[in-house]
Amino acid sequence: MNHEFVESFPESLEHGKLYVSMRYRTAAHLCACGCGRKVVTPIRRGAWKLEFDGESITLFPSIGSSNLPCRSHYFIRDGLVKWLPEMEDIKEKKATQAEPLKAEPEPLPSNEEKTWWKKWFGWLVFWGRL
Repeated sequence: MNHEFVESFPESLEHGKLYVSMRYRTAAHLCACGCGRKVVTPIRRGAWKLEFDGESITLFPSIGSSNLPCRSHYFIRDGLVKWLPEMEDIKEKKATQAEPLKAEPEPLPSNEEKTWWKKWFGWLVFWGRL
């Protein structure tokens, strides 16, 4: 995959090209499967990271299009697309992994029900966070 550093993204993206805006800390490209959908990846802590070695770009973690019909899942490593198994539907996955809701939540223990060591531990945790 070719790359181009831009200030802002062009209105129409070219297939097979990763556009990188350092100003907006974002990368964009058309989905690697060829479906023509735009994929935008924010480059920041807690999102994607970008490495540029002077010749090619690596974008990680993987790009998973579970919300697109194509369900593409791939890495962009050293300018090449490395395919991974198709993404599962996130909604379906959450529904199958969710625990059934309890009829009523368990009540929290009152201060009288806490043992001395639980109170002491709670105090340590509270003061340790300051």
